[in-house]
Amino acid sequence: MKNKKSWGSNPDIPKENGVTKPNSEGSDKRKFALYIDEDTLAEVGEKYAESGCSSRSEFIVEATKFYLGYIAAKSSTKYLLPVLNSIIRDQMQVSEQRTNRNLFKIAVELGKLSHIVAAMNDVDDDTVHDLHAMIVDEVRRINGIINYESADKFQHDYL
Repeated sequence: MKNKKSWGSNPDIPKENGVTKPNSEGSDKRKFALYIDEDTLAEVGEKYAESGCSSRSEFIVEATKFYLGYIAAKSSTKYLLPVLNSIIRDQMQVSEQRTNRNLFKIAVELGKLSHIVAAMNDVDDDTVHDLHAMIVDEVRRINGIINYESADKFQHDYL
């Protein structure tokens, strides 16, 4: 059996396959063999200029960086999704508490108004019942958006 040497045992052979040379920007790039099928290479040749790259090599480097980012993002979703879920849940809870406090304050003010109106007017139970039914229908029809001007117009046209 022939004695094989590993890449690391011979100092004359680089540990990685390829040659390093500085480019015009001063950064090091490594030249190496790339096996790629003809269809993919032809597509790279058609698309690299559209992407703003000046060469096929630059396009392949950018595509590789994009794919590495995609892989990193895919693995980081295991971390990010629970964190985002927690943040959104906390924000919704704060918003819900604020809404509930405001609804409570509105209910108190509406209760005060109702008691003042009731004390000032002598309205029988049938009128209150009919008014309740009419208002429920109106609120459904206008989707809860109550407008004073519309109510005033209704009352003046009704009387």
